[in-house]
Amino acid sequence: MTTATLTIDLTAIAANWQALDRLTQVETAAVIKANAYGLGVDKVGPALARAGARLFFVAAAEEGTLLRRALGPGPSICVFSGHMPGDADMIRAADLTPMINSVDQLLTHVEMLPGHPFGIQLDTGMNRLGMEPAEWSALRDIAIAQQPVLLMSHLACADEPDHLMNRMQLDSFNDMTEGLDIPRSLAATGGILLGDDYHFDLTRPGIGLYGGLPFVDAIPVVTLDVPVIQTRDVAPGESVGYGNAFVAHGPTRVATVAAGYADGLIRAMGAQATFTHEGRKLPVIGRVSMDMITVDVSSIAEMPEHLQLMGQHQSVDTVAGFAGTIGYEILTSLGARYDRVYLT
Repeated sequence: MTTATLTIDLTAIAANWQALDRLTQVETAAVIKANAYGLGVDKVGPALARAGARLFFVAAAEEGTLLRRALGPGPSICVFSGHMPGDADMIRAADLTPMINSVDQLLTHVEMLPGHPFGIQLDTGMNRLGMEPAEWSALRDIAIAQQPVLLMSHLACADEPDHLMNRMQLDSFNDMTEGLDIPRSLAATGGILLGDDYHFDLTRPGIGLYGGLPFVDAIPVVTLDVPVIQTRDVAPGESVGYGNAFVAHGPTRVATVAAGYADGLIRAMGAQATFTHEGRKLPVIGRVSMDMITVDVSSIAEMPEHLQLMGQHQSVDTVAGFAGTIGYEILTSLGARYDRVYLT
């Protein structure tokens, strides 16, 4: 087999959700947007439902429709982008709960789907989605009369526990929602780890489910094993790959492996990256190309069929660090060519 094998441990995803659920005394939802962070909503959604999740969040109504097909009736599905033009039929048919972000969205929802459940997203300082304090103050009584099922906001700096923004947003959220008999939600994965003050009635972890930081106790979820296509011996002074980006200073054994930036292994990883074999780190040399990466395997006596990029020895955040990015980008970029194997 030429394509790399991406192994996704559904049991680990479920265990991570359960571990985050145990950290609070409130209901725990699951964020499953972007095709379950690139890992397959049709597999991940049911696995989380079996683990006990009864409320899910997606980014768009189209994602909610796909998730509803995977879950069937029963679990609630909330849509972060709210009620966008043209969404009404999908919201109704898939029984979705839009998180309303503006006066215009509220008017659209009430007119198009009177009586259909909705939540409200509030902007507590991130300046991305949701009603700002002045807008909310003017609209609050009208909105509450329509009986929203959830009030939520999103933390901008939750992965930095000592950041002053966390307390500022907490205070703002309390000011905007205090005294209302409506469930509230502020914390994603990072917010859960900030403690009880941030938990309110519902938490909604995302990246922590999939083995990413800031949930350092997460069980690893993904393993990526990449086939070795060919090996060769490179003499001192010879170059490897595009642009002569690597020039050998001594005799070097080079393996070409079958994955590249078309598979989500972004070019910025470059020569900072390593693969592993039985725990031994093997440096990438030259440039990451579309379908291939070259690796210095001089330290291996016998060449294996595969080298591993992610797994027991290197996490998704380790790989993200090679490219100066975050685990979210690596996960959601994993391409369609992988042979995906699900462990249940």
